[in-house]
Amino acid sequence: MLWSGAVRGGLGLLAVRRACLFSRSAHSSPKSGEYRPIKKVMVANRGEIAIRVFRACTELGIRTVAVYSEQDTGQMHRQKADEAYLIGKGLPPVAAYLDIADIIKVAKENNVDAIHPGYGFLSERSDFAQACADAGVMFVGPSPETVRMMGDKVEARSLAIRAGVPVVPGTDAPLTCLQDAKAFAQTYGFPIIFKAAYGGGGRGMRVVREYEELEENYQRAYSEALAAFGNGALFVEKFIEKPRHIEVQILGDKFGNVIHLFERDCSIQRRHQKVVEIAPAFQLDPHLRARLHTDSVTLAKQVGYENAGTVEFLVDKHGKHYFIEVNSRLQVEHTVTEEITDVDLVHAQLKVCEGHSLPDLGLSQDKIRVNGCAIQCRVTTEDPARGFQPDTGRIEVFRSGEGMGIRLDSASAFPGAIISPHYDSLLVKVIASSNDLQGAASKMSRALAEFRVRGVKTNIPFLQNVLSNTQFLHATVDTQFIDENQELFNLKPTQNRAQKLLHYLGHVMVNGPTTPLPVKAKPSAIDPVIPPVSMGDPPLGFRDILLRDGPEGFAKAVRAHKGLLLMDTTFRDAHQSLLATRVRTHDLKKISPFVSHNFNNLYSLENWGGATFDVAMRFLSECPWKRLQEMRALIPNVPFQMLLRGANAVGYTNYPDNAVFKFCEVAKENGMDVFRVFDSLNYLPNMLLGMEAAGAAGGVVEAAISYTGDVSDPARQKYSLDYYMKLADELVRAGTHVLCIKDMAGLLKPESSKMLIGALRDRFPDVPIHVHTHDTAGAGVAAMLACAEAGADVVDVAVDSMAGMTSQPSMGAMVACAKGTKLDTGIPLEKVYDYSEYWEVARGLYAPFDCTATMKSGNADVYENEIPGGQYTNLHFQAHSMGLGHKFKQVKKSYTEANKLLGDLIKVTPSSKIVGDLAQFMVQNNLTRAEVEEQADELSLPLSVVEFLQGHIGIPHGGFPEPLRSKVELERGKTLHIKALALGDLNKAGQREVFFELNGQLRSVLVKDTLAMKEMKFHPKAQKSIKGQVGAPMPGKVLELKVEVGSKVEKGQPLCVLSAMKMETVVNSPLAGTVKALHATVDSSLEGDDLILEIDEE
Repeated sequence: MLWSGAVRGGLGLLAVRRACLFSRSAHSSPKSGEYRPIKKVMVANRGEIAIRVFRACTELGIRTVAVYSEQDTGQMHRQKADEAYLIGKGLPPVAAYLDIADIIKVAKENNVDAIHPGYGFLSERSDFAQACADAGVMFVGPSPETVRMMGDKVEARSLAIRAGVPVVPGTDAPLTCLQDAKAFAQTYGFPIIFKAAYGGGGRGMRVVREYEELEENYQRAYSEALAAFGNGALFVEKFIEKPRHIEVQILGDKFGNVIHLFERDCSIQRRHQKVVEIAPAFQLDPHLRARLHTDSVTLAKQVGYENAGTVEFLVDKHGKHYFIEVNSRLQVEHTVTEEITDVDLVHAQLKVCEGHSLPDLGLSQDKIRVNGCAIQCRVTTEDPARGFQPDTGRIEVFRSGEGMGIRLDSASAFPGAIISPHYDSLLVKVIASSNDLQGAASKMSRALAEFRVRGVKTNIPFLQNVLSNTQFLHATVDTQFIDENQELFNLKPTQNRAQKLLHYLGHVMVNGPTTPLPVKAKPSAIDPVIPPVSMGDPPLGFRDILLRDGPEGFAKAVRAHKGLLLMDTTFRDAHQSLLATRVRTHDLKKISPFVSHNFNNLYSLENWGGATFDVAMRFLSECPWKRLQEMRALIPNVPFQMLLRGANAVGYTNYPDNAVFKFCEVAKENGMDVFRVFDSLNYLPNMLLGMEAAGAAGGVVEAAISYTGDVSDPARQKYSLDYYMKLADELVRAGTHVLCIKDMAGLLKPESSKMLIGALRDRFPDVPIHVHTHDTAGAGVAAMLACAEAGADVVDVAVDSMAGMTSQPSMGAMVACAKGTKLDTGIPLEKVYDYSEYWEVARGLYAPFDCTATMKSGNADVYENEIPGGQYTNLHFQAHSMGLGHKFKQVKKSYTEANKLLGDLIKVTPSSKIVGDLAQFMVQNNLTRAEVEEQADELSLPLSVVEFLQGHIGIPHGGFPEPLRSKVELERGKTLHIKALALGDLNKAGQREVFFELNGQLRSVLVKDTLAMKEMKFHPKAQKSIKGQVGAPMPGKVLELKVEVGSKVEKGQPLCVLSAMKMETVVNSPLAGTVKALHATVDSSLEGDDLILEIDEE
């Protein structure tokens, strides 16, 4: 690269000299000619260019004045100026900035010395420059006559020809009608290009490749030019295929001096609008570069050009250059020229306007040097995935990229800013500078990666793809670069986790829970009748043994007991499985005295655990500790048992050791006796911590091995009999008082029960064995009887009316089957009937949560999917809540596949939740096991799955699943701290602003109030599922309707024209048929997907 050898620090003295020369306190008077000092400048523009000029004025000690339309009252440029005034009251948004009379009036009334036009709007209107001159206000730009000549693209072509500058074949005058365009096309052939005669920036520009497109594109180009520049005049040229777009920055003064500040490559364009600009042009032939510079200066001198301007060229694939136009104004991309030349172009504009010569300012051609390379990216609110359709709305989050070598020019880029469809989609200009193109691209990529913009779509992912493209970095690009590199549209989706979470939380705060009950069942109006309870103290029970002899004596008494002992789960696991754990303390307390007096010989009552904490605090507004205390007072003789999730205690993540120890201590003090310690992965270190904590608290330690698979099936050897025996050895060696088999899915069959329990009894003749199961398949009673025959001391049951299905086996059935045998439980069967009758009626109080509302029976397919009992019910309930009730069979199959994906896990909370989350994710996204494995590095997998693969809950038996684990991005150190602050009032759109504090920063989201919106009227939306409904592809204003009710239309026929951000879009018919109804009129303002019309298909 010709200029890459220059060192950025080498022009430091020039920069210092420039600062001195441009300072108000140090500037010298011009050597000759009229000098008019500028004390106040108005910018007849908006957005970032207005702010750019204000900043330059402030640096020079000049007071600033902003003008703004009614739609721009909240825009930043109004606030950045010293003074701001409304213009164009009552006019459309763009028309306000084209109101010359009002702008001049405001300038005169407020003693404005000069008006800077910025770019776009009136910047190339000679009548505006003349109006300024007539009013005695300086125009920061060329003379009115120069603006007229350069603004008239046809006259500019003639001037270029006279100056010996090559031009593209085109019309000698603006077109007078469509027929002129047709005649030109017949002479020169297609493709041709329409261009606005009095403006640029891609407005009013249309390429036509065949005759059938000519009329429509002529109309669109004319309409766009008229809207953007106030004059729809067009000229037409032969379209050069795949050229480079090179422009030269020029600067002239009132004394005939003209210099160039080198060139910019603006070839990366879409819809003829520049996206990325580079200075200087990369790999440009030195001789061609010199000719471009010379031709530009020659043309400028011929017309007596003063102030800043740009001469634009096309360079074809043979290296021939063609003049296309002069932009007699500051360009959007002037920034990259400033970065490589160290010349402040706006300072220079203002000084030249005052009457200084270029030599006065230290600006002569021999002193202008290129210093490195600069790239500008235009970050816009456009969606590259939808053809760069403009996006509108409210910016919820804005965080920019900064740092060494980065410059930002912006206006509307801040949280809360409203992006309207009325103006350009430019959000912020990002300029990166370095020694060479690759260095600048690297800085730009880093800066764009730091950006966070939420609430509107942006083109940042697309820009990142451009910057990493090999052709862009190492070769030349032309104006077809974007069209020919479709991989640029392989956009990496943003995760946007924090904002999605805030939207969800805001929606819940405004509208309540998003998963309503899938059933309409109402609670029973009948209260349960408490069976009679004898007076006096309850009989002694196993708790009395525990209090007298301690945990070791308790364990010996259990092992020495004749007959089968039962643990009743009715007080927790049964209603967790059947009633979503919703049973209140009130209903538990009412039946507690009956249990204490009639079931004193129970091994224990399971009444506490993680689900108890969750539901008590989240739904019942109860204190789980108070529940424990009150039940302890009512049942003093039967031991209480709880589930302790090892190092997780009653939570879903690992807690500090001291927290687990303290929890067990407090639980024991409040009435807990037996701590059934387990780990969802049978991960020994986690279990040993829980066992040690329970033992230190003085509780009975019951180490539970979570069971899965089938020890009686030789084909399933991951969880073999040997696996369970080795684990039991470790737990007994660690000092467990009782050994438990936790069969959370009810997978134990009679044969496997005999094998497993028989082997354990032979190995550990003195250790009590307790078996927990579920009755999902309906074989629970048979399996538990087999366990008892094989040597189990205790099995789990639930009272009959709360048993079966995903709950535990029936207490009555077990008592009846064991009666009169060596397993006799000693429990009176008639008391079981009374106990069951109470719960049968009490269960009716919780009808909306009852699993039988959606699930009518258990299912033996649990032997295949291995879904734990409590989770089976919850999954069924969730599937109905999410509208997937008809897909529950698919959910179960996906659960099986998800389990295989994760390496065949032991499934119990929280590992079962991980498998369930992945299964539902697969169903919702219609993914197979193979597709998840193949796309794992691209999918946004549930957080629980990612954290499992990170090792948050321990290491699974056999290790983590591959290749899944290697493909998933395992992010660490990402924690969101969220605090809900307030709800705002209802706005006109039916939304409420919800305020949060996120990681210490104020955030807000707009949430639709669904209840309030029922009483408000809104434009109907097009339903994609209904053929013939045509919606707006983007927000915008209806410029033209080409059909009416009853019109016959063909597929692809234009229906209407929308305008958004000064660009026009034709909406075509998706099918052939008859227009049934119109839902929009000319001048209607539409949001995205608003219904425009309906078509009856033929």
